[in-house]
Amino acid sequence: MYYIGIDLGTSAVKLLLVDGSGTICNTVTREYPLIFPHPGWSEQDPKEWWNAVTDGVRALLNGFAADEVKAIGCGGQMHGLVVLDAHDEVIRPAILWNDGRTEDEVRWLNETVGRDVLSEETANIAFAGFTAPKLLWMQHNEPENYARIRRIMLPKDYINYRLTGVHSTDCSDASGMLLFDVKHRCWSEKMLDLCGVNAGQMPKVFESYEVTGTLLPNVAKQLGLPESVLVTAGAGDNAAAAVGTGTVFDGACNISLGTSGTIFISSDTFGVDPFNALHAFAHANGRYHLMGCILSAASCNKWFCDEILRSKDYANEQAGITDDRLGNNRVFFLPYLMGERSPINDTNARGTFTGLTMDSTRQDMLQAVLEGVAFAVRDCFEVAKSLKIPIESSKLCGGGAKSPR
Repeated sequence: MYYIGIDLGTSAVKLLLVDGSGTICNTVTREYPLIFPHPGWSEQDPKEWWNAVTDGVRALLNGFAADEVKAIGCGGQMHGLVVLDAHDEVIRPAILWNDGRTEDEVRWLNETVGRDVLSEETANIAFAGFTAPKLLWMQHNEPENYARIRRIMLPKDYINYRLTGVHSTDCSDASGMLLFDVKHRCWSEKMLDLCGVNAGQMPKVFESYEVTGTLLPNVAKQLGLPESVLVTAGAGDNAAAAVGTGTVFDGACNISLGTSGTIFISSDTFGVDPFNALHAFAHANGRYHLMGCILSAASCNKWFCDEILRSKDYANEQAGITDDRLGNNRVFFLPYLMGERSPINDTNARGTFTGLTMDSTRQDMLQAVLEGVAFAVRDCFEVAKSLKIPIESSKLCGGGAKSPR
């Protein structure tokens, strides 16, 4: 028997075929474009996701017995706002997790509604990337589109909806919407009311490991799969990665370096950072976690190499950063290319180089980029230390984990 895993990332969807023993049989990646309609804005067309998934699944199964596929699980980028109308058509491009347009809405939520109220209702305060501020932005700036909303969902839930016809989400992903009562693992009626949302627009909430449905007949035919294939609720990308690295025990830690960067601390019990610098979310294992998120991590390295150095040879560019250089660099970098979330919550923060002199080299600057990301993660780690959370070691995953530096 086989199982399909779908990771709906920011730049591409990655698909995985494994057998009953967990052996990886095949992998496929399909990219799709990002849309930046204004500085600081970030969008994608959900139909691009679906096209990439369907094409990718067919390629994934090439040479394998499709009738032996038993189940599909989908994880992916969190916080993105996907809205459908009464005909299940996408109303507008999805507003993504790293979009910074909601400064006014975030200020209203944190200062007028109040951080204490938000923390009590959702275990978190408002950040620009969260889903609720994006709904308020639509109310204020696209009222006609807002009035057409029939279903509200997250990116990976759009894929699951297209697969099964079931409007669902899971607790880990729902935690990042600022509409979810994390402690009690249900929608917050007060937050729905504050954001002008009725419960009928929201998906049914499952635990990540629960089955939400089976493939629609037309989808099964399109993918060449049996209609009996089970589809699970799935998880937000960081919770899914934490399960993959075994970060499921109380106090276990995982650092992920992808487009964004996270420090993820698993917990058996519910708890809130009193400073709200770390997010308090539900875990995919049915428990909880604290997480610090920096918006630009490995993407800083990609930006500097691709756009500034005009090089795709990342390993060669890093080769000159030898051990003796560590701690001796005089150039410093702040990695706030898309603003910043944890721990400063500032959409207007921007990336900067400091300490440049006439003898600064490309390697000095590249090292500064890598060190800047490392110290941004350290910022979040210091918050965890201040909460007396004993972290002795951490797993590391994501594209940035492949770097020797």
